[in-house]
Amino acid sequence: MSAEAATIRTNGHEPSYLEYKGKHSGFLGWILSTDHKRIGILYLISLSFFFLVGVIFGFLMRLELISPGRTIMDAQTYNSIFTLHGVIMIFLFVIPGIPAVFGNFVLPILIGAKDVAFPRINLMSWYMYVIGGLLAVVSILLPGGPADTGWTFYIPYSVRTNTNVMLALFAAFTLGFSSILTGLNFVTTVHRLKAPGMGWFKLPLSIWSIYSTAWVQVLATPIIGITLLLVVFERWLGIGVFDPALGGDPVLFQHLFWIYSHPAVYIMILPAMGVVSEIIPVFSRRTIFGYKFIAFSSVAIALLGSLVWAHHMFTVGMSDTGQFIFSLLTMLVAIPSAIKVFNWVATLYKGSIELSTSLLFILAFIFLFTIGGLTGIMQGILTVDIQVHDTSFIVAHFHYVMFGGTGFGFFAALHYWFPKMFGRMYHKKLANTYFWLLFIGFNVLYFPMFIMGWLGMPRRYYDYLPEFHSYHFISTIGSWILVLGLLLMIYNMYHSVRKGKVVTEKNIWGGETLEWQIETPPTHENFSEIPVIETDPYQYKMNEETLDKKEVR
Repeated sequence: MSAEAATIRTNGHEPSYLEYKGKHSGFLGWILSTDHKRIGILYLISLSFFFLVGVIFGFLMRLELISPGRTIMDAQTYNSIFTLHGVIMIFLFVIPGIPAVFGNFVLPILIGAKDVAFPRINLMSWYMYVIGGLLAVVSILLPGGPADTGWTFYIPYSVRTNTNVMLALFAAFTLGFSSILTGLNFVTTVHRLKAPGMGWFKLPLSIWSIYSTAWVQVLATPIIGITLLLVVFERWLGIGVFDPALGGDPVLFQHLFWIYSHPAVYIMILPAMGVVSEIIPVFSRRTIFGYKFIAFSSVAIALLGSLVWAHHMFTVGMSDTGQFIFSLLTMLVAIPSAIKVFNWVATLYKGSIELSTSLLFILAFIFLFTIGGLTGIMQGILTVDIQVHDTSFIVAHFHYVMFGGTGFGFFAALHYWFPKMFGRMYHKKLANTYFWLLFIGFNVLYFPMFIMGWLGMPRRYYDYLPEFHSYHFISTIGSWILVLGLLLMIYNMYHSVRKGKVVTEKNIWGGETLEWQIETPPTHENFSEIPVIETDPYQYKMNEETLDKKEVR
């Protein structure tokens, strides 16, 4: 401990992680810190920057599509912006989002640990994330222009294009390493650093979700890394792995890509489900309904979600047997998700509900994710999938699951843990206002895509036939409402961090997990003593000095 920190402690105030001064101070005290909470904040700042860039690209795409023909850009520019929007939103926001920010910040606290298992590796994973993100953004400025292959890097596009696809591939490869390191850290932390007495069925449900996600990160991510490297070798050395002109098989690329990318969907959505399971009991003032079913359903989603990749490929010419098997598995993976939704609604039933901003985002999550999930089951039906494959129906479904699910889950987590993270409160009325703007704007933006996709509007198209104009026009209006909500939220968060009402109360929401029993903001090492967990699976009890004789169920 530094002399200054020691002085603060002897003056009767143990420094929070925001005040703590160790070996470095100022800017270096952040970018060289191995404190899991500071790394979580670093991820939050980085994610916010890349999210804004991705939103700008998506906004420009919608402006282009407001009417048929050229509006603000040509077809090549549209393809490049489309690719960058997908790469940034998927690899830089949705996949790392909740685990990188809130997993880093609260996971060790929730299990009674002082930090993650490998603090230096945790910091290195953030550096790799930033490097990968900067590579993706820098590709815009270099000669040749940004990649125009789409975020999936499908063959033969990614081996024939003359744009900077190599830089985008290296960016995704680097981001994959960051994801693997984060997953390894979380798996080890949950196994090795749980507080004494905390068995598996005393873990908060958000930990079950992050733990299941971490295993998928560790096991599935290397597949996409190897696949992207093979594309690099194919471009550099001319070997024929995927390129049909060289004797390769482009369908093999799709298999390898989706063997990772469909489990990646659950890397995105499982942590958000954990956030839902964490917040609903707090604001309904009830114990979670069906704890073990929700816990095991997280594991089941991770397992089954890794077996259904080929339902993205029903149109490539696979055998009838393969189509039947993957269609059946797609139906089965819906069961654990349905279990979660049932248990969440059952927890809310007859609860003493407080409609906080966090709970509003959670209710929106359940509504939007249910629409996304049901339309996903529709695509698991072979005849329907043939009809809507590669149409804007798929775009709508994907965004209802990813943005309506993971995005709204991220916003819920941000508003739930914001007072604990920064020791300040955001403006609640403004938060409720932009929630409705986000919810309404999202549905106005994406729901018309279901209709025009069913009518045959292809996805990824720069132009379209006049009969789709009204749907595109409504969708673009929705993007304006959505962006207005996002701008208000960014303003509220930024202003609140600097000038929001100071919060010193430990348990501002009446939560029952360990993070609400420590100081606000948390001290450098979270706990002055490691907590001891009682035998009652729903009652955590820490030492009297740390908790001031408070108990949490």
